[in-house]
Amino acid sequence: MTLDSKKIERISKALGDPYRLKIMHAIMKQEKQDKSLCSMPCSNLVEMIDLAQSTVSHHIKQLVDADLLIAEKEGRNAKYTINKDVFNAYVNFLKPFAG
Repeated sequence: MTLDSKKIERISKALGDPYRLKIMHAIMKQEKQDKSLCSMPCSNLVEMIDLAQSTVSHHIKQLVDADLLIAEKEGRNAKYTINKDVFNAYVNFLKPFAG
């Protein structure tokens, strides 16, 4: 998968916030610890990040809009997973800059 410049800019802006990085890290950590748990509800993220639910939801929306997270609706709630295709494409884009 290749990313166009607008997509790279959107992802970079989304990951430029420390709370969004914490959200991504929390989901990745959970996925590594429990392979059977493919997604994480917002309520778990609220507890882990220690922010108000509305603030966490705002940050999650930015990550979903950047295609870094995939939202899976369950009634009124949603669970979130890392969009590995987009995330890995972004990491591959950054590799030449890492030296």
